[in-house]
Amino acid sequence: MTGKRVLVTGAGGFIGSHLAETLATAGAHVRAFVRYTSRNDYGWLEWVPDEVLESIEVFRGDLVNPDAVSDAVSGSDIVFHLGAIVPIPYSYRHPREFVDTNVTGTLNVLEAARRHDVARIVHTSSSEVYGTPQTTPIAETHRLHPQSPYAATKVAADQLGLSYHAAFGVPIVVARPFNTFGPRQSARAVIPTIVTQALTRPQVVLGTTSTTRDFMYVSDTVSGLIAAAAAGGVEGSVINLGTGNETSVQSVALLVAELLGREIAITSSEERERPSTSEVERLLADVREARERLGWEPLVGLREGLERTIEWFSSALHAYKPLVYNV
Repeated sequence: MTGKRVLVTGAGGFIGSHLAETLATAGAHVRAFVRYTSRNDYGWLEWVPDEVLESIEVFRGDLVNPDAVSDAVSGSDIVFHLGAIVPIPYSYRHPREFVDTNVTGTLNVLEAARRHDVARIVHTSSSEVYGTPQTTPIAETHRLHPQSPYAATKVAADQLGLSYHAAFGVPIVVARPFNTFGPRQSARAVIPTIVTQALTRPQVVLGTTSTTRDFMYVSDTVSGLIAAAAAGGVEGSVINLGTGNETSVQSVALLVAELLGREIAITSSEERERPSTSEVERLLADVREARERLGWEPLVGLREGLERTIEWFSSALHAYKPLVYNV
């Protein structure tokens, strides 16, 4: 990525801030698209070391504004499109916001990339598009079965991107990360939910503990996205990014307790925002395509990733507001 002109949408978010930091450290010319706020806040980019942040061009705007998106894309060699509204429980309450940002925002990125002759778009999908799988591990050819409004908007955005490749030759790769975790992640996600409660109280209350996920540390997700930008001959493809390992939420909670050296009660909440029919029971990635076509594989195991995550959250609890952990 050295010397490349790259745009990262969603750069103020969890994965986006790590990606922008990694790219800038590697010598890329990074433009970070962040949503404008009256506080002039850069989101999690504020936590990037000052010497790195100074090298990043911060571009304020909104993905639903096609003019802002076009200006941001202009002059870019590569666009990493991560900008999206993500919290699944919130999508049940306000699905229109998800359509506006995740679908219309993606359309604006595609149109801008087409107009400005971008060399590669890496569009970030979600493993939620598969729903509860019919077979595991889940290959890229598995049926798409969104079980939440959020997942439905990600399916729509993915298919828009692939249609622009088929119709207009837009050089897009759809990267589909499974369950990324690590420093700076939203408190509504399951591992921060477990860690923040385990650090501050004797009991961890979760929405469900039996579901399983393919948990991947954020640095591996970042390296996978970069590999998708650099690999040849993958335009128009969908590629899973995961570890190929399946772990239950209960097992993660027990491992966090072990790493903290504490006895912690783990219970399930009776009140949930996610309807039972919307629950995705299992997620486990088939990662053969990523290994063979990108030359990529994850390097950080779950235990090491949790150790790093706990260490970071231990010093960053002040950045999070208390939540009712029932999602």
